Amino acid sequence: MANYVLSVDQSTQGTKALIFDEAGKMLTRADLPHKQIVNDLGWVSHDAEEICQNTLKVVRMAAEKAGIDPAHIACMGISNQRETTVAWDKTTGRPVCDAIVWQCARAADVCAEVEKTGIGELVRNRTGIPVSPYFPAAKMAWILQNVPEARTLAEKRQLCLGTVDAWLVWKLTGQYKTDYSNASRTQLFNIRTLQWDREICAAFGINADDLPIVTDSDAVFGETDLGGWIPKKIPICGVLGDSHAALFGHGCLEKGMTKATYGTGSSIMMNIGPDFAASKNGLVTSLAWKYKGQVSYVMEGNLNYTGAVITWLKDSLGLIASANETEALAEAAHAADTTCLVPAFTGLGAPYWKSDARAILWGMSRTTGKNEIVRAALDSIAFQIHDVIAAMEKDTGIRLPALRVDGGPTRNRYLMQFQSDILSRPVSCPEAEELSGIGAAMMAGLSCGSYDRSVFHTMGYTAFEPKMKNTERNIKLKTWRTAISRL
Repeated sequence: MANYVLSVDQSTQGTKALIFDEAGKMLTRADLPHKQIVNDLGWVSHDAEEICQNTLKVVRMAAEKAGIDPAHIACMGISNQRETTVAWDKTTGRPVCDAIVWQCARAADVCAEVEKTGIGELVRNRTGIPVSPYFPAAKMAWILQNVPEARTLAEKRQLCLGTVDAWLVWKLTGQYKTDYSNASRTQLFNIRTLQWDREICAAFGINADDLPIVTDSDAVFGETDLGGWIPKKIPICGVLGDSHAALFGHGCLEKGMTKATYGTGSSIMMNIGPDFAASKNGLVTSLAWKYKGQVSYVMEGNLNYTGAVITWLKDSLGLIASANETEALAEAAHAADTTCLVPAFTGLGAPYWKSDARAILWGMSRTTGKNEIVRAALDSIAFQIHDVIAAMEKDTGIRLPALRVDGGPTRNRYLMQFQSDILSRPVSCPEAEELSGIGAAMMAGLSCGSYDRSVFHTMGYTAFEPKMKNTERNIKLKTWRTAISRL
């Protein structure tokens, strides 16, 4: 009897396969990294074929690790790194160049040219996001302008332009489809009309007919035997961008429910319900998903430096040997020390948008030492997330009831308690770590009938309740805002 749900989480650093039982419990996981291709100009690329091959390998590794018969797998879900862009030949399935990773800003000149046309405000109004080289629209335009084979294929109507989810679905099933969450991050999808926007596509020099069909996130995207490994093909019936998948995995299906993912950077995302709302406070609007025939919108803020701040403490300053040390060091810091770190190493993102800002340590005194700097680094993560959530509340009029969190830094109890204190809201940290993969599995399992809504209640959480007095909290926030104002 087919009773397992398979999930593939294709992230920036590697590919994970996770297998879940009929109750939604994760049984096994396998990982494979892929090459980070960085040239002298700082361009960041991935080998799309390597990602596909790793996907086939990790699902077998995961099943073998747990002794699971592949014939008992019922369905599959995919979560993927967002915005990373692949272009391939429709007839051969071969990429015309390496995938351009979301971090890569090589298409900055494309954006400058598009802005000159005066279409920038229209793009933001229809797609929910400002013109930026980080989104696939500019990356696709760059490929068309700089890869001759792509131009030739486009002229012959034989070019596919898609994000990693569309690439994997194509390779695994032969279907050319993407889901609403990923489409909404391309900067080519009108999130009001829920269609590819031909005017915006034309502004970037892209033929909308070269883009994939946009499919409900819980639809059947196609069937796969995963390279002949499974005796009978299974449906891929849950596809989501990784941050959207984490939101779904947390069970944030209702308006106002919010999650923060703490990784190298952070994605803070609030479900704002079935109606579009534009941000006036430095955030972007996207689609969470289209699930059970209904779209949900999200408001999102992205931070460049959260977990990366801890990496900076270790690799650049040499203050710690591992991230595990930071909790005890922060707890041992001088209570009265006012040192504040603003980690604007490459500017500040949401909700400040100060691209020319540079990092500062502000408010140091004679009591400032290693412990205090480590504490300031952890505090800076919580302060930034506080400011994004404050902007969300202004934009939506929704008061956040609680924050759900995931990612490696959430294992730091000092950070989680400080996050709760500075928000003055409960913070819920799940026992499981793989929220993106869990979300994709839940979407697929619900779609194929392996799960019902009770699956959202199977995950355990540790709750952190606010303990800080309002007077102390206000003083700390004032110090942070003063530091921000010095940039």
